[in-house]
Amino acid sequence: MKLGFEAWEPYQYTALDNKPSGLDIELVEAIAQQMGCKINAQQGSWTELISALKAGTVDLLLGASITPARQEYAHFSDPYRQEQFVLFVRSADVAGYPQNSLAEFIGAGKKVGIISEYYYGAEFADLYNQAALKQQFIEASLGELNLARLLDEDIDGMLEDSFVGHAMLRRKGLDKQIGAHSISMGNTDVFVMFSKATVKAEQVSAFNQALAAIKADGRYNSIIQRYVH
Repeated sequence: MKLGFEAWEPYQYTALDNKPSGLDIELVEAIAQQMGCKINAQQGSWTELISALKAGTVDLLLGASITPARQEYAHFSDPYRQEQFVLFVRSADVAGYPQNSLAEFIGAGKKVGIISEYYYGAEFADLYNQAALKQQFIEASLGELNLARLLDEDIDGMLEDSFVGHAMLRRKGLDKQIGAHSISMGNTDVFVMFSKATVKAEQVSAFNQALAAIKADGRYNSIIQRYVH
């Protein structure tokens, strides 16, 4: 099966040996091994990968949320982990941001960096779909671009997965300059998304059975524990 993945450490990334690596990659490789099938991976931006999934040039994407629009062109696996998006801000500005929710932050006139085609949950969607507020969400193709905009003070905060954001800050040596605000989107389930153009429902069922099998025999927890900080 053709897997599309993006640079989203520690879930998905290209390691120093140029091989796909990360929590999501290891999990899907263990599931594929259980199924007796081979995974061929190719990297791209999330926007590129969504287009490829629609066209059937990739068969599956990892780390996806279910939306009605995506259900038109994709099957979804059982949930395989959870994620939490949090608001990252400049450390020097934290005290000046007393807001307790994204709605309050946006309501105070702040600009927030997001990644195109990401789904951040219902609270975000309600705000993003309001014409008067949409211009306060600044879109980017990569988290690194949001990070640069935050440092340059072009935006006031950026939404990023908690694990991904902290890993990116450590890697770039910016964990003193930028940190997590108390505002978060809560925990949400994450799924594997399969192209309806190339993958049958029966194959998704087989994937779900293999996921259950690696959970039952301990392989799933063994992989997860390597990434828990």
